Amino acid sequence: MKTLANCSNVEFLRQCNKIRHQVQDWLKDTGVLEIRKRTCDLVEIKDTMSAAEKIKAETENNLRIQAQAKKNISDMLDAALDANAEKTLELLGLMCFLTPEETEKEKPFKLLNAFADMLNDEDVVGFFSSLMKSGLINSVS
Repeated sequence: MKTLANCSNVEFLRQCNKIRHQVQDWLKDTGVLEIRKRTCDLVEIKDTMSAAEKIKAETENNLRIQAQAKKNISDMLDAALDANAEKTLELLGLMCFLTPEETEKEKPFKLLNAFADMLNDEDVVGFFSSLMKSGLINSVS
């Protein structure tokens, strides 16, 4: 299966531009960037606390942060894989040069394996990371 990780240079650039536009809408529709920002209440660490109290508070804060991170990941997956499954599938198809009709005919694990291959490709991840940092891909409110 052709993917961003194994296409020609010209194909890569053209497909990335298509994906860039699609990702913009996907981020807005799924709300994953907003979900990712969710934080939890932390125990205030005061100067008046003993060393043991500070350690206990820091440990509690770490547990709360870990629990919030797990919840955020779960909520992002719910948004991407359930509430917006069709849009996520369309985006996966674009990464594999597939039309929506062709995407529907592929086995899900084949698409997910292709996606995993792209996530392991430094150039693909680097390109999209640079687009995110430059603001060319971001959530539109």
